[in-house]
Amino acid sequence: MREWSFYMPTKVHFGERVLKREAGVIAVYGKNAFVVTGKSSSKRNSSLDDLLDILKELDLKVHIFDEVEENPTFSLVENAAEECRRVGADVVIGVGGGSPLDTAKAVAILAVNESLKPEELYDSSNYSHALPIIAVPTTAGTGSEVTQYSVLTSHEGRKGGFASPLNFPKHAFVDPRYTLTMPHELTTATAVDALSHAMEGILSSHSTPLSDTLAQKAVELIHEYLPRTLDESDNLEFRSKLMLASTLAGMVIAQTSTTVIHAMGYHLTTFKGLKHGTANGLIMVETLKHIRKFAPEVVEKALGPFESEEKLGEFLERVGIYGTDVTATEKELASWADVVLKASHVKRTPGIFTKNDIITIYARSLKQG
Repeated sequence: MREWSFYMPTKVHFGERVLKREAGVIAVYGKNAFVVTGKSSSKRNSSLDDLLDILKELDLKVHIFDEVEENPTFSLVENAAEECRRVGADVVIGVGGGSPLDTAKAVAILAVNESLKPEELYDSSNYSHALPIIAVPTTAGTGSEVTQYSVLTSHEGRKGGFASPLNFPKHAFVDPRYTLTMPHELTTATAVDALSHAMEGILSSHSTPLSDTLAQKAVELIHEYLPRTLDESDNLEFRSKLMLASTLAGMVIAQTSTTVIHAMGYHLTTFKGLKHGTANGLIMVETLKHIRKFAPEVVEKALGPFESEEKLGEFLERVGIYGTDVTATEKELASWADVVLKASHVKRTPGIFTKNDIITIYARSLKQG
């Protein structure tokens, strides 16, 4: 019998207008809030207005940092942390998709570890304390509201995540209403990101019986409700199902981490500009075909209602993942493969991966772009 554990310290509040009903708990963590968000999305979907109304009622000071863009960089989190420190904030609130939430996590650590550099975040022994974090997700994809991960882009342009228990938000306020304004492309990319998390959680050597249960439910929800949401984008029930799937899948990777799919997908985001979920979706089928050679039962379990790689590919094509034209040179593929093979993700993935295997998966996947 294999021993396992499950640690998920974030308290999740899920439902319509849950922020207005439950956000009084924020006052427990401080009186000076540093709000991290993007320039437009959180304003468009009313999440920021809802939060500011609550913070005003709680009589908290508020400082807004709204410069977060997709794929936050070391420079961005350094600037945000310096501002957070300057205003004396005692609680950090991330509002938005994965980028603002991941930025908030880095800021919470850097702000109280003044001499720490962003690159030093990747060794958690370099720090032992952080400001408390509150998460208000507005996309159904990353699950960052319930994970210990933060994904940043280095000064050299490489994307990678760091993990620390300090990154777990104290509370996550998950309101599906905030996803109603998401455009078609973002809805697809974020949902496929969540699908990738759930499937990779099952594939991972760190999977547990409990994480598999959550992952299988997430896969089922995305299989059923992503196409329906794309057909009826204003259907709140469908949006709620995708939001639930995203949060469940986040809980999964908080236990299992991700696999080679993520390690490979990062390069398509960094160097080809693909959204993270789109990048993962593009290489998912060919990666599963390779893993099947070594662990067919695990692949079958991960596929769940999709039943086969071919049917998964048909699904991804139907929701628009294969609509992106992507090309890469042999030199690029070889360079990416070298980096992928050094990633810890590979060790958690069933099977054997050589440099040629990675290059082949990339090449076959990009033909579908």
